[in-house]
Amino acid sequence: MSYLTRQWLACLLGLAVLAAPAVAQEFRVGFVNTDRIFREANSAKAAQTKLEQEFSRREKELNELGNTLKAASEKFEREAPTLSESQRTARQRQLIEQDRDFQRKRREFQEDLNARKSEELQQVLDRANRVVRQVAEQEKYDLILQEAVYINPKHDITEKVIKALNASK
Repeated sequence: MSYLTRQWLACLLGLAVLAAPAVAQEFRVGFVNTDRIFREANSAKAAQTKLEQEFSRREKELNELGNTLKAASEKFEREAPTLSESQRTARQRQLIEQDRDFQRKRREFQEDLNARKSEELQQVLDRANRVVRQVAEQEKYDLILQEAVYINPKHDITEKVIKALNASK
């Protein structure tokens, strides 16, 4: 590399170093805490209420079935010493079958609940992301983060997003 080329590169590097602080001062970063949005936004609270209403009957039935199974198991434990071998075996099979049915229903309930919860939270997140974009454009942010190991509270715009989400319908 010639002397003139090295001088030219050094000059360009020097200009880049001098320009870097000016660029860094103009770069705006914000942070949004999605967990907080899921807890505090009215749309998230409405989704939670909707899920509770949708699944409360099944949950109650499942709890009743579990209590019935527990009572039957306790009754079997008390009566087992007085039962004949064939009666004991038949009741054990019956309890095992009831327990399998209960476990299957509980698993299905949990899978259905998790799927619906994901759907509802995704809708909340989609709306929140639209609001985040609006806030970012209005306030001229260059970057909005949703997850970080550490964030200075002065960069947290979660409150603005929650207020905008609650204001819009």
